[in-house]
Amino acid sequence: MTTVVVVGATSGIGEAIGRELAGAGFDLVLAGRGRTRLQASARDLATRFVLRAGVQTFAALEFDAHATWTEKCARIAGGPIDGMVLCYGVMEEESVAAADGRIARSMIDVNFSSAVCLLDRMADDLKKRGAGFLCAVTSVAGDRGRASNAHYAATKAGLSAYLSGLRGQLAPVGVSVIDVRPGTIDTKLTYGRPSLFLVSTPERVAKDTLRAIRQNRAVVYTPGFWRSIMFLIRHLPDFLF
Repeated sequence: MTTVVVVGATSGIGEAIGRELAGAGFDLVLAGRGRTRLQASARDLATRFVLRAGVQTFAALEFDAHATWTEKCARIAGGPIDGMVLCYGVMEEESVAAADGRIARSMIDVNFSSAVCLLDRMADDLKKRGAGFLCAVTSVAGDRGRASNAHYAATKAGLSAYLSGLRGQLAPVGVSVIDVRPGTIDTKLTYGRPSLFLVSTPERVAKDTLRAIRQNRAVVYTPGFWRSIMFLIRHLPDFLF
């Protein structure tokens, strides 16, 4: 049985991805903050889909713990980890991040630095086995920074660039790297924000993520119409944008 670690499993998107993977027959290690909530989700999925579902707490900013974190997940799973999906992050208001360097630094470390650190460790394991996949949920915001979200967009752009380079490193040894770029999704991250555009659901992201894993897609926009929208936005001249 294939075992997948879902990091950020208590987020709206993470919960939906966990359910989608469970429905497809994957064993799971659910990771994130809040052991009680993780354990409740694991019990529910294990019962409903008759699979193994363990839990492992994860704190994005505890970098010293990342070195052995994937090994702990493997012990919980009772065998090697075959894939990892990262779906966590924070989005601070642009004015707040610009005014306080500590807040900006924290967002960069959560959204980018911790993800790179964790994916590097998992990449080492999969490279030795010559199989498996890495998947991270980034954002269409990373395709082009806007005045209203320059700091957040920069973290997602950086993560997408890293995934592109990692894909080139791991493709020769048979490991897939998948970049899932959602548009605006109805989650706690976006709740109450003004002028939301073409809002979709975590369930849609989860279905597109599973399809991308199965088809070994490099970059996936979800919902799919965002690919065309972002193509236009990327090519608009600055004075129009």
